[in-house]
Amino acid sequence: MIETKAASAMADADVVAKRDAGANWCLNASNYSKKHRGKVWKYLLIPHDVVADNMTLRGLAEAYSGS
Repeated sequence: MIETKAASAMADADVVAKRDAGANWCLNASNYSKKHRGKVWKYLLIPHDVVADNMTLRGLAEAYSGS
């Protein structure tokens, strides 16, 4: 699951809470999915201003997976 937010709002309490909820949803979905031979879910929050034609999902994930 990939979510973009305004770069200036990345540390806002609402954005952090939504990030945590999204990451938790992905954890729960992954745990369920493992029991049914499904895929692993991951959450990625990225600032809007880094999205560009020359960026790949892999590149974004590597740069922002710790966000």
